[in-house]
Amino acid sequence: MYEAIRGTLKEKEPLKAVVEAAGISYRLVIPLSTYTRLPALETAVYLFLSHVVREDAHTLYAFLIKEERDLFETLIGLSGIGPKTAAAIIGHIELGAFQRAIAAADIRILGKIPGIGKKTAERLVIEMRDKVKGKGKDLPVHLRASGGDLASDAVSALLNLGYNLLDAQKAVQTALQNKKAETDLGSLITLALQKM
Repeated sequence: MYEAIRGTLKEKEPLKAVVEAAGISYRLVIPLSTYTRLPALETAVYLFLSHVVREDAHTLYAFLIKEERDLFETLIGLSGIGPKTAAAIIGHIELGAFQRAIAAADIRILGKIPGIGKKTAERLVIEMRDKVKGKGKDLPVHLRASGGDLASDAVSALLNLGYNLLDAQKAVQTALQNKKAETDLGSLITLALQKM
């Protein structure tokens, strides 16, 4: 029903944003990852929307990246995944990392997302495997998988050290951008830890 909204960002909180467009203020539910990338208040913003209709509510979910909105709509079409869980998935794991975890059937990484237990992670892998094949090349460059298995191993190591998934992914991605030719896992983990 709604595709996108362009307007002025009036309020922002970790899971909510208010955008004013044509004199109307829209309350939007956003994932945590969108909140961290929103511009300053009173500036222009363009967000992709998903309109979720439930018996007791009409809710607009908003995303800065179209691919995140598309993944959200795919996830809420799966059995047992509601909009809040889908938004939590998108808010806590980058698209490239999510696609790698599905392709590799990495239940452990998926299970680190709040609201996703082992059974839900297994169901996600089964139901999403065909949907994410070949999707990595369609992502914007900054969201693509970088470093392949080395990056996944480094993220796993940081998770085992107690860091949260989103911070671990960002640190590894930054470390890889700074040292593109890095092939040693230990060095990559050290570089990532310096970015934490």
